[in-house]
Amino acid sequence: MADQLDGRAERERKELDGDANRDPLSDAPGAHPVGVGAGAAGAGAAGAAMGGAVGGPIGAVVGAAVGAVAGGLAGKGVAESINPTVEDEHWRENYASRPYAKADRKYEEYRPAYQYGWESWKKNRGRSYDEVEPELERGWVGARGTSGLEWPEARHATRDAWKRVDENER
Repeated sequence: MADQLDGRAERERKELDGDANRDPLSDAPGAHPVGVGAGAAGAGAAGAAMGGAVGGPIGAVVGAAVGAVAGGLAGKGVAESINPTVEDEHWRENYASRPYAKADRKYEEYRPAYQYGWESWKKNRGRSYDEVEPELERGWVGARGTSGLEWPEARHATRDAWKRVDENER
């Protein structure tokens, strides 16, 4: 019985968290291992090259360490440019005030459309929503999860989320 409760609690936490980018070791939100790793690797190599040129082998080691830390932080910043936890929180608090939101629909119905908007913006950076919308419409059936919204309803929330991240990233 306790195992069932633990499993249910874990599923409920994941549903509430959405995509909190949890650290696999500490379970803290906001982990971006790919962004951090890519930044650290690139900057560490650059730091080693610069340090080696100035201070020989010891300079290379120091340069690699300093470069890896700086690069890891920069990589995390790039990966966090759109924080799904912040976006989810914003829409959870504000969806009901949007003109398309129906009083009888809970946030959970709209959430997949908002997420689809901010994630699609990342994948299509540099393109306009109007340009991408036909592709989004075709992809909605696969992206909507348990949402009961059909595309004519979901498109408004998707556009809202796209517009918000587009304006925030400028």
